[in-house]
Amino acid sequence: MIQIEHLTKRFAGPSAPAVDDLTLAVGEREICVLIGPSGCGKTTTMRMINRMIEPDAGRIRIAGRDVTGIDPVTLRRSVGYVIQQVGLFPHMTIAENVATVPHLLGWDAARAARRVDELLARVDMDPARYRDRYPRELSGGQKQRVGVARALAADPPVMLMDEPFGALDPITRAALQDEFLRILNDLGKTIVFVTHDIDEALKMGSRIAILRAGRLVQYDRPEAILAHPADAFVESFVGSDRALKRLALMTAIDHATSTLIPPADAPRLDRGANLRDALSTLLQAGRDAAVIEQDGTSPRVITLATIREALADGARAETQLGP
Repeated sequence: MIQIEHLTKRFAGPSAPAVDDLTLAVGEREICVLIGPSGCGKTTTMRMINRMIEPDAGRIRIAGRDVTGIDPVTLRRSVGYVIQQVGLFPHMTIAENVATVPHLLGWDAARAARRVDELLARVDMDPARYRDRYPRELSGGQKQRVGVARALAADPPVMLMDEPFGALDPITRAALQDEFLRILNDLGKTIVFVTHDIDEALKMGSRIAILRAGRLVQYDRPEAILAHPADAFVESFVGSDRALKRLALMTAIDHATSTLIPPADAPRLDRGANLRDALSTLLQAGRDAAVIEQDGTSPRVITLATIREALADGARAETQLGP
């Protein structure tokens, strides 16, 4: 869906380019996370995709079309864009904010109103309650929901998300991450997502591009990066707890068994728990087995031994599969 070929951008002053000969491809329905230290070129790269910044060299294609051959205004209206501070228009109602791009595209009022109500409902904001409010009447999390709804309004195939949850408190941030992962996966959008938080990158991304000084250091699936960092910089960047982070990417139910009879006092886990949740529960309870709750079927059991095996099997599979 997005092809970036030998992309380069220099700004006046610094001798080194902000983005240096960057090449990567983002598949349809993938979430590509750009991450790296401050000044690594991640936001500059994202802004070149919709030509908010013009590249000095290289090529960007969206669905096969070279973006330099598309009128910049037309391009930006066809690409959803969500920023950290949301950028809602304070003098416009929530409905008017969400309908910004449909109105620019010439949609009639009835069609735009239907789309507004559909999207507000999708981001869990009752249209009857919120459509006529103003941004000043919303919490930070609610504003971010409206920002995502606005970016989705014209049903763009590609969305750019620039640290969209960075200004939120940790609890709200985690809840919105879960909710928007569900929404974006349901809608099948291709996303380029910028963050400085490695845990957010691992959670949100189907692929992660780690940048350093404008150059691509490693581009791979989250589990592959954790299992096999490309170099010492990546290993340091993802953190010394990368084994625990890998466990958070594995669902406990997928590694549980129905052949074991759990002890009566075994701790319980939700069906959606990951292996890091399972390990934490087992260590806290001082047990080596936990039961995963299931409706109407036999209970499944996860053990410490199974968790160790899953971690080792995952590393072997990544070695065989490659990038």
